[in-house]
Amino acid sequence: MPKAAIALGSNLGDRQEHLSQAIQQLSTFGQVLAVSTFRDTAPVGYLDQPHFLNGACLLETGLTPLILLREMLEIERKMGRNRAIVPQKGPRVLDLDLLLYDDLVLHEHGLTLPHPAMHERLFVLEPLAEIAPEWVHPVLHSTIAELRDSLS
Repeated sequence: MPKAAIALGSNLGDRQEHLSQAIQQLSTFGQVLAVSTFRDTAPVGYLDQPHFLNGACLLETGLTPLILLREMLEIERKMGRNRAIVPQKGPRVLDLDLLLYDDLVLHEHGLTLPHPAMHERLFVLEPLAEIAPEWVHPVLHSTIAELRDSLS
């Protein structure tokens, strides 16, 4: 069964509870294989907002990447995120990003895999390297640990 790597973030309300609820909801789409520790991180890009709590999880799922992405966006919506009224990198109750889906490379319908900016974001690579250090980025051909180390 395919394995997906998902980044999690929250900077409004009870951040830890939001991430925990998101993981619980993701588990309805398959088996959560691993969850990183959560890290307090400064915002990037849009700086006038609270710090984030970031993490990552691995999900074994039978859902296709596009259906998984739709379900992830629905989780965000149910938990109070309204993408239409908040700046793109602005404050949010929950942010879920599909980073990797096995070794798939995909560019279609609002989904690019692997996530096009993941290798530039330490707040993504640190938690992902904790739970999947040997996963090889299918475009860059480096492990997650190597990508993290190149930014540290």
